[in-house]
Amino acid sequence: MTSAKRWGFPVSRAAVVNFVHALVAVLAGNAAYFLLMPYLPPGAKHVPFRMDLGLVVDLWFCLVVFGVIKTATGWRRKSKLQE
Repeated sequence: MTSAKRWGFPVSRAAVVNFVHALVAVLAGNAAYFLLMPYLPPGAKHVPFRMDLGLVVDLWFCLVVFGVIKTATGWRRKSKLQE
């Protein structure tokens, strides 16, 4: 029996960690996008309640932050294993 099941948690620790990484990526990516939005070209700015290129740019910001988080945690895990 895994420790997550033994203590009554319905999901594994890895799933919770991945959820937290994704949540931080979305919040940080959206914050970066909205802080930089005044400096973006007009086509890359999101118009509320419309499907436009601004949503793609916002998604790209979130994906970049997610990639940075996963890369950093992978490097950290790898360095701990080498010690």
